[in-house]
Amino acid sequence: MRTSKFDIADYLDNKKMIAQYLNTVLEEGSEDQIITAIGHIAKAIGMSKIAEETGMSRPSLYKALSEGARPQFSTIVKVLNAVGAELKVKPKRA
Repeated sequence: MRTSKFDIADYLDNKKMIAQYLNTVLEEGSEDQIITAIGHIAKAIGMSKIAEETGMSRPSLYKALSEGARPQFSTIVKVLNAVGAELKVKPKRA
């Protein structure tokens, strides 16, 4: 039996799925997991397209969104804008 490696980017094929995935990681994940998730979303949409829309190079995007990276907040905002996402703040539950 042959198996293939699971890649979440294969399942991020519409804006609703992308939003649900990102919101779940934002609520439950660590800083590293959030950065990695944004990388998965960028990969699902296409790194070349995201690079073009952000004005960044593909290698810079891969580096900024890789595990253990510490991208600048401006990079995160550029990528989120390019993938059609926005951040909103809501009060924490007590």
